[in-house]
Amino acid sequence: MYDLIVIGGGPAGLAAAYSAWENGLKDILVIERDKELGGILNQCIHNGFGLHYFKEELTGPEYAGRFVDLLSKTNVDVMTDTMVLQVTPDKEIHAVNTSDGYMILKAKSIVLAMGCRERTRGAISIPGTRPAGILTAGAAQRYVNIEGQMVGKRVVILGSGDIGLIMARRMTLEGAKVLACVELMPYSGGLRRNIVQCLDDYNIPLYLSHTITDIKGNERVREVTIARVDENRRPIPGTEIVFDCDTVLLSVGLIPENELTKNAGIDIDSRTNGAVVYENMETSTEGIFACGNVLHVHDLVDFVTAESFKAGKSAAEYVKQSHPSKEREYVSVTNGNGISYTVPQKIRKSTDSVEIFFRVKKIYTDVTICVECKGDIIARFKKPNLAPGEMEHITLAQKIAEKISGNEIKVFVEEG
Repeated sequence: MYDLIVIGGGPAGLAAAYSAWENGLKDILVIERDKELGGILNQCIHNGFGLHYFKEELTGPEYAGRFVDLLSKTNVDVMTDTMVLQVTPDKEIHAVNTSDGYMILKAKSIVLAMGCRERTRGAISIPGTRPAGILTAGAAQRYVNIEGQMVGKRVVILGSGDIGLIMARRMTLEGAKVLACVELMPYSGGLRRNIVQCLDDYNIPLYLSHTITDIKGNERVREVTIARVDENRRPIPGTEIVFDCDTVLLSVGLIPENELTKNAGIDIDSRTNGAVVYENMETSTEGIFACGNVLHVHDLVDFVTAESFKAGKSAAEYVKQSHPSKEREYVSVTNGNGISYTVPQKIRKSTDSVEIFFRVKKIYTDVTICVECKGDIIARFKKPNLAPGEMEHITLAQKIAEKISGNEIKVFVEEG
């Protein structure tokens, strides 16, 4: 039996495993379905990673490589090219690979770090014919950066998430012509720095409040029509723009990869599509923890690392306790005006301090994030700029946490 099994060998899984090792666990296994560790970072060859954690600018493979090197200096076991099929509430893991066949592994604790997947054309029901040349931005990124295959020459990108913005620049650098980046919402879903560095610097137009209304092509995409949308996100007749193109890249959102989580009977938050967790990243099933993009979609890998260190440390503390804490008396964290979700969703009443991550529903300037408990405001945090594309966080210090009573606190935006 392992002390800890980490499912996923991307940035979250690597950090969680290393943190658990540093905190005293010695019998640890990392299971990764790909042929090598590193996860999605292996195809993110652009820079901008590590500014918070390493205080220097790294590419995705360099950032992942730092943690692979750290892990190689421990006795943590790694099992690559292995698919996890099931996680049970009593912490059994069913997995399979070509060398060992079907395995049932037991653990005292588990960290879920499976990452996320992209929404596809089928998930958003784009009208038109179904030719070749329609890909998710992440798939295109893998083709170009890892497989060395160019996916198109004249490109329209739907969605302004960070992967789509980065691929706009990448396709341009590879010689393609990116005709437009089209965004349904009246604001971009990506980081401001990516809008500037990937669109503005290359004179790629961003069409806000627009969407694709038609795709034409026989064997391959040959024409895409976009149109402006109204406040109900419905296309406005007469606003159509037609692009002659051969490729459509979709950057229309990420979904936490939680099939294993759901099948294990762990509570899921409908707001994040990730597990409901306590302040120490423990899920509703005792001894099973979650971190990274499988919990909620992050902007920066540095925040994934910090969250995963917490999950790994918490797993180690859970295993090392001769009588694991059964405390389930908690306060629910709910989202009020302007807030789309909060993580964690539960705070144990014995907590000294807690960090709460959240996203806002629209762009705000000069507002206050308030925390309310039983009708009283117990904390206020001034925020000069907030945007849905950027994850935010606040820290409730111990003196604030001591004011929490009842069964619920609410986080909301106070304007004016």
